[in-house]
Amino acid sequence: MISPLSKLGLGSAQFGLDQTTLVRGRAPKAEARDILDIAARAQLPVLDVDGHSAVAEAALGESLPRPTPFRISISTVRPDRGPDYVEAEARATLRRLGVEQADAILVPCAADLFGPHGMALWNRLKAMKDAGLTRKIGVSVFASDDPLGVARRFRPDIVQAPASLLDQRLLIDGTLAALAGLGMEVHLRSIFLNGLLFLPPDRAPTHLKAAASRISRARRLIAEGRSDPLQAALGFALSRVEAATVLVGVTSAAELSAVIAAASSPPPDLDWDEMAIDDPVALDPRAWAAA
Repeated sequence: MISPLSKLGLGSAQFGLDQTTLVRGRAPKAEARDILDIAARAQLPVLDVDGHSAVAEAALGESLPRPTPFRISISTVRPDRGPDYVEAEARATLRRLGVEQADAILVPCAADLFGPHGMALWNRLKAMKDAGLTRKIGVSVFASDDPLGVARRFRPDIVQAPASLLDQRLLIDGTLAALAGLGMEVHLRSIFLNGLLFLPPDRAPTHLKAAASRISRARRLIAEGRSDPLQAALGFALSRVEAATVLVGVTSAAELSAVIAAASSPPPDLDWDEMAIDDPVALDPRAWAAA
């Protein structure tokens, strides 16, 4: 039987390496080292590196176990300064991380591919792949980006997309199945939907009040199924046959230990379909920022 941990990937954006303050009384680098050691012992295969400063990337590189056991994904910078700059920054990131080759380089925003520099960016990524700087290239999308249209036009190796117990849009409309059917690796992100499932309804921000009753109902169904939100969220995502990788973000070693324990448990027997919500503000992080 294949371990569910073989699909679990770790995102580093929440490690706190861009902070100078202590995290739970510990230096961010020490916490990151413990997180990565736990991930390595659990044989989590993927580490997604995104959203860090150069200093934080260097700190992450110092914290990585050696030899590095992870398939490392990095993201491009914005393409408006030209493809030479994009490649130089990708090479600099790999140097700071202390790895010679990325498993994947991802365009972090599909809109970048449709701007005036989009084709130059994509052509350079293909050249970087041909040169052996990365094994795969891909793109990160939102549900509103027409992910299938993006994939058909650019033919990426990987599509990173949001999906969760609450946000099932790309599963319901068949997008993720179609992407997998095209031979692309589907990496799920935002499986905790910014922690929305863990937030008591009475503490939901004002702009999410419209979705509070549906979230409350999902929590009730999870409790009635003798499960908890963490186990349910992971069980749902890891059981998706469309997904090659399920990315999680944590802020501490304790959080990662809890994730690994929950992911290692049999998925709860729940009616997943009953837990989906359709509130556009709750489901779109960009709408959260604008609220």
